[in-house]
Amino acid sequence: MKAIKFIPVLLLFILSSCGSSISVYSDFDKSADFSQYKTYAFNKSSIDKVQISSLDKKRILQAISTELAKKGMSKSENPDLLIGIFTKEKEQVDVSSYYGGWGGYGYPYRWGYGYNPYFWGGYPYVSSSVEGKLFIDFIDTKKNELVWQGEGVGYLTQDRSQKEAVINDFVAKILMQYPPVLKK
Repeated sequence: MKAIKFIPVLLLFILSSCGSSISVYSDFDKSADFSQYKTYAFNKSSIDKVQISSLDKKRILQAISTELAKKGMSKSENPDLLIGIFTKEKEQVDVSSYYGGWGGYGYPYRWGYGYNPYFWGGYPYVSSSVEGKLFIDFIDTKKNELVWQGEGVGYLTQDRSQKEAVINDFVAKILMQYPPVLKK
């Protein structure tokens, strides 16, 4: 019977982890001519400062290269753009109570739906998640100015089997907004 009480909590956890979404934002220099940018290189000094594992850095850089190749861009020793990355993370802890609504303690499902005067408390539920932000900066090498910045905000996973897919999804969604389309 105790296992039945925790099934709704387990389902809630599974659904919330599956429904993770990524919010994407971008900003750009409206005077920049994005059609001129055909080549890129990674800004090593910027990337070295990012405080994440070297494995995750490699995953992010590979995902960026893959997405830019889809846009017809290539790596170069003499690039049009330097690309830098920056990350932030914030842990969120949620504490809530689960109220089954099906009966009091020791009497599950006896009264069915409706009011139960014997149901005074709930089951505490604590969850934590890590919200991550990934910034991707494009710097014009001739002007040495930032011309485009994309930001993705979403929840990170510690599951190593899904980490690469999550990073690829983050980067793909951010770079969907590059090059920017000027609205007339």
